Amino acid sequence: MNDPVTDPATEAFVAHRNLLFTVAYEMLGSAVDAEDVLQEAWLRWVKADLEQVRDQRAYLVRITTRQALNRLRTLNRRKEAYVGPWLPEPLLTAPDVAEDVELSENLSLALMLILETLSPTERAVFVLREVFDFGYEDIAAAIDKSPAAARQIAYRARQHVDARRPRTSVSPEETRAALNSFQSALETGDLQGLLDVLAPDVVFVSDGGGLKLAALRPVVGADKVLRYMAGSVDKAGGTFTSEPTTVNGNPGLILRVDGVIDGVLAFRVENARVTGLYYVRNPEKLTRVESETPLTSR
Repeated sequence: MNDPVTDPATEAFVAHRNLLFTVAYEMLGSAVDAEDVLQEAWLRWVKADLEQVRDQRAYLVRITTRQALNRLRTLNRRKEAYVGPWLPEPLLTAPDVAEDVELSENLSLALMLILETLSPTERAVFVLREVFDFGYEDIAAAIDKSPAAARQIAYRARQHVDARRPRTSVSPEETRAALNSFQSALETGDLQGLLDVLAPDVVFVSDGGGLKLAALRPVVGADKVLRYMAGSVDKAGGTFTSEPTTVNGNPGLILRVDGVIDGVLAFRVENARVTGLYYVRNPEKLTRVESETPLTSR
């Protein structure tokens, strides 16, 4: 029996594991489901004839994409029965993810929420092309379509996403500055300070999954968001604290009540003001915010 340390199949899979996880997570928005997809991909990979595999990275991404597509369709059915808005599972990420501007933008909860509006195939094509820069032949092999069809799907998906994403990119420094203002106003109870940093049409989306209290639909407008947040802080009781962190490669906050994690708050910032707040309270989605998850586009 081959030593697993030197086994070529194991070496190849381990070498690309972070990439495969990132692909699966970007498609699914769930670390738990991404891990299951990797297990399924591994079972298929070890049965492959490596001598016939021209490009191990592309082949591994292909089988991961196919398994993620299968899982995405199942996940979409689960979301139909989900209590309240569904948000992607937030991940604590290392500084190198934030330094990769394209990856951090595509991993943001705001962008991943836009990807939720794509069909499973459109999402797979968008992720492989726009996030990981795969060629259309490799994408076509992953989705069982022709390269011409993959190109057309990519064009359609990109148009859909571009129509919904911010028109101007925001640097991490700008986001961090807005977050600092927000955090300071939140902790001191400075309602005017919060109003100053919130855009008039800000959208607040909270995900409790039926396990924690959360708004059953998005809250829109600075005044309404402010009232909802103030009410939530009052209901929480105890000592409320916030800690800056990096969520999915972007600045965010971990909120605690009496030292216990209550949720993770991610931001969308445009023109130095907060236009989107995404608060994940579902405890089943908070298992990866105290240790870094390695993500990569390479």
